[in-house]
Amino acid sequence: SWFASPCRYLWGLPGRHYLELVCEYVQISMGANRLTYRRRLSYNTKSNRKRVSKTPGGKLVYLYPKKPAKVPVCGQCHRKLRGIVALRPLKLMSVSKRHKTVTRAYGGHLCGQCLRERIIRAFLIEEQKIVVHAMKARAGQK
Repeated sequence: SWFASPCRYLWGLPGRHYLELVCEYVQISMGANRLTYRRRLSYNTKSNRKRVSKTPGGKLVYLYPKKPAKVPVCGQCHRKLRGIVALRPLKLMSVSKRHKTVTRAYGGHLCGQCLRERIIRAFLIEEQKIVVHAMKARAGQK
C-alpha cells in the first residue's frame, strides 16, 4: 500500500504489522461497531464513566469501572492518614472498625504529628496557667 514505507521509517515496524494496527483502529472507530450504554443512565456523568473492552467473541462493550476511593486525610494538615483503608462509603460500612480508625485519641481524624502538637500545646498552656497562678499567689504574700 502507499503508506507502508513511511510508516516503516517512522515507527520502526514492518509495514504488514502497521497495516494490521491501522485496520484494527479503523474497525473500532467505524460506525458498524457502535457501542451502546448497558445501563439506563444515558448521560456522560461522573457516575456513568465507562471504558471500552473487547470480549472473547470479538465484540466491543462498555465496562463501568468503580469510582476511585479517596484516602482519608488529617483534619489539620491535610496529609494522608496511615493505617486507614481507602474505600467507597458503601464498602466502608461493611468493613470492621479496626480498618476505619486508629486506636488513640482523634484516631481517624488527626495524624500522629498533629495530635502530638495539640497535646504538647495543651500541656504547656496548662503549665503556664499554673505558673501565672503561683506568681499571683507569691505577689499577694508580699
